[in-house]
This record gives sequence, structure tokens and C-alpha cells, in this order.
Amino acid sequence: MRSKQHNRSNVTKSPAWGVRRSPSGGVTFRTWAPGQNELYLDDGTALRCMARDEHGWFEIRCPDAVAGTEYCFVLTDGQRVPDPASRAQKDDVNGPSLVTDPDRYIWRNISWKGRPWEETVIYEMHVGTFTPEGTFEAAVGKLPHLAQLGITMIEVMPVSHFGGNHGWGYDGTLLYAPHAAYGRPDDFKAFIDEAHGFGISVVLDIVLNHFGPQGNYLPLLAPGFFDKDRKTPWGDGIAYDVDAVRRYIADAPLYWLHEFKLDGLRFDAIDQIEDNSAKHILVEIAERIRREITNRPIHLTTEDSRNIISLHERATDGSIPLFTAEWNDDFHNAVHALVTGESDAYYQDFAAAPEKLVARALAEGFAYQGETSPQTGRPRGVRSDGQPSSAFVDFIQNHDQVGNRAHGNG
Repeated sequence: MRSKQHNRSNVTKSPAWGVRRSPSGGVTFRTWAPGQNELYLDDGTALRCMARDEHGWFEIRCPDAVAGTEYCFVLTDGQRVPDPASRAQKDDVNGPSLVTDPDRYIWRNISWKGRPWEETVIYEMHVGTFTPEGTFEAAVGKLPHLAQLGITMIEVMPVSHFGGNHGWGYDGTLLYAPHAAYGRPDDFKAFIDEAHGFGISVVLDIVLNHFGPQGNYLPLLAPGFFDKDRKTPWGDGIAYDVDAVRRYIADAPLYWLHEFKLDGLRFDAIDQIEDNSAKHILVEIAERIRREITNRPIHLTTEDSRNIISLHERATDGSIPLFTAEWNDDFHNAVHALVTGESDAYYQDFAAAPEKLVARALAEGFAYQGETSPQTGRPRGVRSDGQPSSAFVDFIQNHDQVGNRAHGNG
């Protein structure tokens, strides 16, 4: 049975994961591996034994390591694994990690201050399929076209490193490392920088509800990272109430926003993020973002099948204390049922009088606000008529409804 640490809400209780570069030179490597009695660092020059504390944190300082140094962790049985908090991989998700220099990229559009949420017109972009080359660098060449279309925000589908060169992106295993097949971290920064030059915001889709199977070595390093008693549709649930796990998950969104100057994040399938801590981890993440980044607008959206409003409510002065908006599946589903007549699966809920449900979604947010779902036989949602229209992302197509159908016939 894993050791739980319930009701923790301060992620600074645990050290930060990953590489820490010193201004005076050298690098400190750190990871959490309570499942290992000993852990070694292979930095390409030597096999070095890392120091372990009583909580399972391993650490070592290498004075000669620099940006570009390849490294991996070596388990007691000799197996080599990447850093779970790798900022970049040499090649694939199973190979060596790379030390990066976060200050190497020189930003050009330093006067960029973001765009207000009310101006948002979203274009979803999968880096691997957006151009024949499937890279950040190639995508830069298409930015003038998007600007001409009137796009004001690009939502980049997940780029956290996943197994293989090509994939959907939603089975990432290294949450902090841009997928190497798309390019290096500086290439992603250059794409964002150029988009800002065209007046386009860039947000990133991130997945904090599960880890993909390929390249996931956390069960070997830290079996307690996962809650074996809870399953998601994609594997074991994450133990968000364990301090070290919470630090890993909660630091990732801030890392992407700070390091890459992103304008926001989309949080995938948050209904699968179950946390019984005194403060839910999503609330903690949003509060940290609002507290730490105050010099530009940050747009935070969620995907959630429950039709809840508690994460998106406005303060009395109209400000946004937590999340900006919820992707409104009800609007899409009602429009789809109205236009196509489809009534399978979740479209059952929208088959009867879809025109009325479209009107309700436009006027009040959710079409289902506590009514019983014909598909599940259970009530779904809460009242949303008090929410401003800006608290909902209404859409008639997205990646789930086009790319996630067998024949692409969304």
C-alpha cells in the first residue's frame, strides 16, 4: 500500500524535479525515485552514484555539465532511463535526456502583451500534421496564412514527449520536454515568438490526467506516483495527494507558461483528475498562475464532460480568479445532431428538439443543466445561466470531432 500524504496544498514542500543550472557553472541533477535504493547518473563521462535522502529524492552536482550534455539515470539493475522531468530528449522518449539552457533563445517580439480573451478566434494545430515536414520550424511559414484568415489564437495540441515520432499527442510521458521529432525547445520558442509578431496568441494543450505507456518509467522509479486503486480510461490514476507527485504535476503548467511565453493552456479531460486534497490541484495550479503571471493576460480553458461551473466563475469585479472558460461540448453536440440527425452514443442526448438545445447553449451556456441524460440515465450538469458567454468556448468542430473519428467524417 502506498504512503499517502493527504490534504497537502503547498507544492513547495517537495523539491523541484529536474536539472538545475548554477550561475557559477555546473549542473545539479535531481529526481524522485523512492522505488530505488540506489540510483546513478550517466552523463557520458562517468557513472556517478547519486545521494539519496530519506524521502527518496536523489541528487548530484556535476561541475562540468553544460547545455547539450546528454544524461540518463541508471537503475540498480543497470537499466537506463530518461529524466522524468527532462526538458529535451536527444531523440526518442526512451533515450538520453539533454541539459538545456533556458536563456539561450533571444526573444524578438519583447513588446508582446497578449490579447484580451474577447478577441479570441481559435485555430487548433497539430504540429506533426500541420505541414509536410511536421516541425515547429516549418509551421512558422504558415503563420501569415493564419493571420490572413483572421485567427487570433493558435491552440497547439500536446507536444509533451510521447512514444514514437508520430502520434496523437495525448499519451505523453515526459511532461516538460517538447517532442523531439517536432524540433528543439528553441524551435518551439521561435514559433511562439513569430506568432506573436503576427498578433496571434499561442496556447498549449496539456494532459495532466494520465501518462502514456511507452517511455513511462515512473512505475520503476516511484511506484507511489500512481494510485493503483483508481483507473482512468487510459491507465492508472495519478496520486495527486503525494507531495512529490503534486510538485511534478503543478510545476509543469507554470514551466510551459514561463519558459515558452505561452499565452495560456488548455487542460485536457479534467474530469479524470481526481484529487481529495484540501485544495484540488487544479485550483492550486490556477491560483499559482494568476499569482505569478500578472504582466499579461493568461487564458486557461478546460475540457470537462460534467458541465460544472465552479472552476470558471467570475469575481464580483468581473475578474477571473481561476479558469477562463470551458470548452462547450453541448453546443457542438446540439449543432451536430441538428445538422446531421445523428443519434448514436452521446448524440442521444441531443436527438430530441436539437434546435432548442442549440438556442439554450447560446443563451445560457450548457444545454444540460441538471437534466437527466438519455444516454446514461443520470442527471448531468448544473445551472449555468448566470455565467457570462465568455466563460464558454463554443465550437462546431474540434480535434475530437474530426481527427478522432474512424473515417475523419466529423
